[in-house]
Formats: sequence, structure tokens, C-alpha cells
Amino acid sequence: MTQPSFPDHVVSIHIGVPVQRVWDEITKTGQIQPALYNTVLECALQPGSRLRYYSPNRKRVFIVGEVVAVEPLRKFSHTYRFTTTQEPPTLVTWELKEEAGGCRVTVTHSGWTAAHKAPEKVAAGWTEILGLLKHELETGDLPTKTKIMYAVMGWFMFMMPKSTKTEYVDQQGA
Repeated sequence: MTQPSFPDHVVSIHIGVPVQRVWDEITKTGQIQPALYNTVLECALQPGSRLRYYSPNRKRVFIVGEVVAVEPLRKFSHTYRFTTTQEPPTLVTWELKEEAGGCRVTVTHSGWTAAHKAPEKVAAGWTEILGLLKHELETGDLPTKTKIMYAVMGWFMFMMPKSTKTEYVDQQGA
């Protein structure tokens, strides 16, 4: 019996910078991506490679997945699973399209089933991420309240579940 599927989350925003700048930021590896909750992306930008979003000190892993598609300046797609849950992976697709005065960035998060407990919360997260990406790329900085939130998150990182620890994720083979 197949599980019922749920609607995709599609969030889109205009960012007033060239497509290349957006592409460089969302595919930047080994460095902090401030708009993506201050995480560090690690992956080879080729289909089939392992993908992880780490804490800045790389002691925690929040997202694991696999790269599905890479079309430079157009599309970056990967599977996506939170390390804090045992839910099945979903699919995140970033699409970039040049438009007057910048580019259109659309994130589609798909593959939701009844096995996912609160997919609507993830949609709100993408709206926030795209807003932060726009702010960061257009102004060169993040809002002060976001910087404070990241600092507080850093202070309480020790309270994160064991399942987010890098060594735990490595043992699980994720």
C-alpha cells in the first residue's frame, strides 16, 4: 500500500543580484552559508554525492542527503533528511532564473508523506531562508535579530539531540 503524498512546498522570491551571485552562495561548500541558518554545506556538486549541512564548527550535522541534479546557474537538487528525526528523505530543488533587475529564486520541497510529522513548519523555514538570502545578497549583511538568534543557537548547541552529533551520523552511515 502506498502512502498518501502531500502538496509540495514552493517558495519564490526576486533577489536583486545576478544569478551567478545566488548560485555561488547556495552551492558554496566548506564555508558558512549565513542565510541557511549559519550552516556549512559539504558535498561534491555532482549527482550521487553525499550532502551534509553542518554547524559552523562541524560538530553537528543537521541535514543529510544526496545530490540529485546540478545544472550550473539554473538548478541544484538534493534529497533532504533532518538528523533529528527518522522520517524518510524528501527532495529540495533550487531553481534560478534571470529576470529584470536580478533573478528569481524558487525552492520546491517535495516528497511529503504521512510519515512526516510537521511538513508545514518546513515551508515557513524556506520562506525565512529565502528572505535572509535576499537580505544578505542585496545588503551584504544579515539583520541584527538574526545574528542574535544565531549566537543564542550556538550557546545551546550542547542541548541538541545525540542524533545531530557528527560522529553519531557517521556511525549511522548517513
